[in-house]
Amino acid sequence: MTAIRNWFEQGGAAYARYRPDYPVELAVFLAGLAPSRRLAVDVGCGNGQFTCLLARHFETVLGFDASPDQIAHAVAHERVRYSQAPAEALDVADGTASLITAAQAAHWFDLPRFYREVRRIAAPDAVIALITYSVPEFDSEVNPRFQQFYANEIGPYWPPERRLVESGYADLPFPYPEIAYPEIDISRDWDWSGFVGYLSTWSAMRKVELSGRMDIVDDFLTEFESLWAGKTRTIRWRIKMRLGRV
Repeated sequence: MTAIRNWFEQGGAAYARYRPDYPVELAVFLAGLAPSRRLAVDVGCGNGQFTCLLARHFETVLGFDASPDQIAHAVAHERVRYSQAPAEALDVADGTASLITAAQAAHWFDLPRFYREVRRIAAPDAVIALITYSVPEFDSEVNPRFQQFYANEIGPYWPPERRLVESGYADLPFPYPEIAYPEIDISRDWDWSGFVGYLSTWSAMRKVELSGRMDIVDDFLTEFESLWAGKTRTIRWRIKMRLGRV
């Protein structure tokens, strides 16, 4: 049996470097909808990637995450205050938040309890945005092979909640009048090592490894590296939202 190559020896060490970051225009758009710029609340804030974007437009942003490790490593900003707390129990005064966001996090929430908190903390005419992004899309010459890998080869190793992300949160209950939003994409230009680093951050990778089936990944990457052909390639993720007024 051929030995499986350790593709992730370099890429797996830098999660923040390889995850897609949110475009500035997303924060600008959401801030423009809010009834005031006093307070935004970012729930499931992780390392504060999107929280700090909001801080460019609000006097104060509160970032909450259930993970103490994420909060410990969150990016500092003079207008951001981070706290460890679940989405269902937020330390926010009643009726004060003009914008409430959850970026790539809402599929983990107990939504009925979270929505009760949203109603409690929302200022009049506040906006709520549940944000996610689509499966990445590549240059046309390599995209079909990537989509086959994503759907059919590593697909069974994603957690069930991943289906909600893939649908752009279309299947999430959302009890608010919805607001239309413009097409906004995340775009990154990556060489081969950047792509491998991104792949190493997938939660499905851990399950593949624990299942002893890294041969699935090895076979794909061996073939895909050849198709990649040493180029810098553009990868896009389409922003999807459930966006409404509370």
